[in-house]
Amino acid sequence: MVLDKLSDSLKNTLSKIAKAMFVDEKLIDELVKDIQRALLSSDVNVKLVLDLSKTIKERALKEKPPAGMSQKEYLIKIVYDELVKFMGGEGAKIEISQKPFKIMMVGLLGSGKTTTIGKLAKYYSKRGYKIAAVGLDVYRPAAMDQLEQVCKSINIPVFIDKKEKNPLKIYKNYEKELNNYDIIIIDTSGRHALDKELIKEIEDLNKTIKTNENLLVLSADIGQAAQTQAKAFHDACGITGIIVTKLDGTAKGGGAISACSVSGAPIKFIGLGEKVDDLETFNPPGFVSRILGMGDLESLLEKAKESITEETAKDMSKKLLKGEFNFLDLYEQMEAMNKMGSLSKLVELIPGFSKANIPKEMLEGQEAKMKYWKYALNSMTKEELEDPEILDASRIERISKGSGVSEQLIRELLKQYRQTKKMMKSMKGLGGNEQDINKLMKKFKGKMPAGFGM
Repeated sequence: MVLDKLSDSLKNTLSKIAKAMFVDEKLIDELVKDIQRALLSSDVNVKLVLDLSKTIKERALKEKPPAGMSQKEYLIKIVYDELVKFMGGEGAKIEISQKPFKIMMVGLLGSGKTTTIGKLAKYYSKRGYKIAAVGLDVYRPAAMDQLEQVCKSINIPVFIDKKEKNPLKIYKNYEKELNNYDIIIIDTSGRHALDKELIKEIEDLNKTIKTNENLLVLSADIGQAAQTQAKAFHDACGITGIIVTKLDGTAKGGGAISACSVSGAPIKFIGLGEKVDDLETFNPPGFVSRILGMGDLESLLEKAKESITEETAKDMSKKLLKGEFNFLDLYEQMEAMNKMGSLSKLVELIPGFSKANIPKEMLEGQEAKMKYWKYALNSMTKEELEDPEILDASRIERISKGSGVSEQLIRELLKQYRQTKKMMKSMKGLGGNEQDINKLMKKFKGKMPAGFGM
């Protein structure tokens, strides 16, 4: 879960509003204090917290809800709006405006800079860009080896020179060759702390390379020191964006999230795990919606696009509308789910699901089952895959022996198939009518995030 503690605190605050009989100044004061406690305990700067809570209180006391919205709903919308504004408004995406497009990565040791380069390279390569990485960290032992290893794992070319100790010379030596790529991601030296030598080196690289983006990598667990770093790096090279790493788990993260207010540079990506695909564009409305327990449909759809080809999606839609569904389709769904990430991460993106408080252990158990179900599916005949209803006791026994999966798990797979098929049939009522589908999607596209219903 993203920012576990902050998320839990804010969800409890919204729950308090939902349960209140009516909205008065006492409730608003309680709400403001709860938000202050939640943000301060997540390492957000005191002044920023006070400014934010003051704005929320002023709006809550002065503004009247629009027609069709209750006072409680409007109070929650004010909290949502101000948190979105606090975290960067509508967000800022990187536009690849020329080739080669040069992205320089900066940050201190331990921020996860090299790993993030791999994630960023994978992110853009999945979108059809020709990527190369350049290693200019000439101080840290094995820095170039690590970058080489990361890039090799995702089949991205890397340009390094382990003997040369001048980063500018390394870049100059490869400059002509690098012009053949769409995007160049440049690794720079880090230190345990900011020093004049590091700042001077970054200034020189920035002037010589003429980068298009300078991205500061900040670890979510760094606390309020993030603001000092952001300012110093911004003064050196003009930071154009921030990548916050390690936002999964229980990291406080508030210091890193609010660092953008000091540098004026928006957060452009967030790292949500150790895998190479655990990088997302930072979308403040969706992010706030997620930590408030209301899902993030946009991120979910982006993950789906990355995992399922348009052709597969269209084919699945046709089958869905005809009410056709078999084990081969279920297998495809499981493969796509696996590419999209862990179930626990997907659940928090689905509007309304996070409110169900599904135990983490249950989700992990379901993931383990899916792995065994795939073994069972691989042991079935073509006939069984196309018509699961023919599975009887003798067939289940044979599949169990062939796959090493218990008969009980195979029966659970059959049950899952029947439940999924039943759901597909219930959706068949849409009949492919585009107007009906649009009505369904409009529920998720209003100004208020899904899940505000009281």
